[in-house]
Amino acid sequence: MKRGFLALLVSVLVLGAAALWFFTAEKSVSATGVIEFGIIIVLVGFGFYFAFRRFSSATRGEPLEDELSKKMIQQTAAWSYYISLYMWVFMIWLKDKMALDTDEVLGAGILSMAVIFLACWIAIKLRGLRNG
Repeated sequence: MKRGFLALLVSVLVLGAAALWFFTAEKSVSATGVIEFGIIIVLVGFGFYFAFRRFSSATRGEPLEDELSKKMIQQTAAWSYYISLYMWVFMIWLKDKMALDTDEVLGAGILSMAVIFLACWIAIKLRGLRNG
């Protein structure tokens, strides 16, 4: 139950900070700002989904962590780690080729890592775990 509250709290805080950043940063809204805000909304939605699943499982009396859930998170973390390594190599290469600010690259990289984790989790959830 504590993890459900934590996921809900973090999601609300991230959503509030992103909204504050989005609406107070500049007078004109750029396309990249809208895309970044949209990605943050999707990730916050994932956090709300995770918290909802935790709360509904707790009210039904189900165990919070079972072997399948642990194995899925472990597999998701492994996949997203390897993909993120190549993503960082690509971003470093791209930074050398283009004139990008280091803060922008770092922020985009961290946001990309979260999107990669979400995509891997969805892929494993749809595909299922293989024996072996």
